[in-house]
Amino acid sequence: MNTHSFPAYLRGDFDLESGNIRKTRKTKNSSSDPLKMIKSFRNQCQYFYKMHPVLVFLISLSFGITILVVLSVYESHFRMSFRKSDDLSLEPDSHPFTNLHNLVMVAGHSIYTSESCGKFEDESSWYLEPYQKNPGQASTFVEHIKVGVEIAAKDDEALLIFSGGETRKDAGPRSEAQSYWTVADSEGWFGKKEAVRDRTLTEENARDSFENLLFSVCRFRELTGTYPQNITVVSYDFKEQRFSHLHRSAIGFPEQRFSFFGTPAPPKSRDGATQGEAIARAQFQLDPYGCFGTLHRKRLKRDPFHRTVPYPAGCPELRDLFNYCGPAPYPGVLPWGQ
Repeated sequence: MNTHSFPAYLRGDFDLESGNIRKTRKTKNSSSDPLKMIKSFRNQCQYFYKMHPVLVFLISLSFGITILVVLSVYESHFRMSFRKSDDLSLEPDSHPFTNLHNLVMVAGHSIYTSESCGKFEDESSWYLEPYQKNPGQASTFVEHIKVGVEIAAKDDEALLIFSGGETRKDAGPRSEAQSYWTVADSEGWFGKKEAVRDRTLTEENARDSFENLLFSVCRFRELTGTYPQNITVVSYDFKEQRFSHLHRSAIGFPEQRFSFFGTPAPPKSRDGATQGEAIARAQFQLDPYGCFGTLHRKRLKRDPFHRTVPYPAGCPELRDLFNYCGPAPYPGVLPWGQ
């Protein structure tokens, strides 16, 4: 006997008149509607808050504190990583001139623009301001370079730095420091090549005499890992008071460890140079760090290519000094004062 299975009840509704089965419509699943789910979750949260307001407050507070702790840990980790990356540049092995202890700085006054080398004492080979266009002016630049080389040659522990930035727009993106280095190299370092060339570098951001000194000290720190024990500055003789007293005092460097070697200006420009120097010295007396007024505007004018000054990244101990402005000397502790 064959048995056949059949459903006890037909799926759907049976139409007695037509004898057909009508399929029932499926009801929509309200739980799958995102909007209704959100509304339901919100209602549940509101209900829970009404029933347990203190508990909700404590949970919210704990969550907020957790977020703050996580952000603080992340920030500390980021800063530590940043400091470690900075410290790598300050490792003793990363400084190429750890055996040098004295700084000889030659302050730049012009940019060499001649396309052919060999005419270093020709005024047409240099970019000159109107007040510099005097016979014999170019020779004074060469004399500064020569004197700096000779001083460094006599001291095996001296680092010679030519200092001066890209200060003249019409001269193009050429620096005073590179101009002086090029002249020295083309002149064979005045017979001192073997003794001096390998320990002569440039500082190419200074825009005035104060920055010549401060930036060169920072550059010395970048190259040697320490600050200079002694400093010798080479410039015009009429700038001795400015360098030896105003600028040296502004950075708090000991007077007994500071030397100045000056050469004369051309005879026809001496009177004008002396008068101009008196004005500049008076400005630095009122504003030793060149932060305001005429001195500040002069720096902006001498930065035609908007160079970003890299200091004091390489001399972190001087960070506060770099940020200091005021008529009184910097009151903080400096490396050479410890």
